[in-house]
Amino acid sequence: MSSKDAKEAQQSPRASGSIDASVIRELAELLTETSLTEIEVEQAGLRIRVARQLNTVYGGIPAAMPAAAPPAPALAPDATAARRETPSAGTITSPMVGTVYVAPEPGAPAFVKPGDSVKEGDTLLIVEAMKTMNPITAPRSGVVKEICVRDGEPVEFGQALVVLG
Repeated sequence: MSSKDAKEAQQSPRASGSIDASVIRELAELLTETSLTEIEVEQAGLRIRVARQLNTVYGGIPAAMPAAAPPAPALAPDATAARRETPSAGTITSPMVGTVYVAPEPGAPAFVKPGDSVKEGDTLLIVEAMKTMNPITAPRSGVVKEICVRDGEPVEFGQALVVLG
């Protein structure tokens, strides 16, 4: 064996029987930096392949996801049932997915509270979507019977926000 071959055998991961974890980390970082889904390298007779699974999320945009993601926590039965129920008359629902705010700014009094009288066009709360504050206004005059959401809570399209009487 030549001195060159001996030197390669000493440096080769295969000769030592272990794979250098830093090489795998570097390849994984390269995947992220380049938006590749798979990379394979071969050196000194050792082949390493690093791949990631892509799943499709909103709008068909691919997103890198771990191959075995933990299951999502289930909603409490009462929360699930509340979201499936058909809104009653006078219920104002969210026109979009976002985050609800009951006051114009942190620490300020709420726009409305149960028992308040409102006129058509009065702001009841705000739903923030994509960094845009969207006022949710009263579609008619009435009395606020119930506020169905908490400040800072995420809301879904069609979720009950306020009930007017």
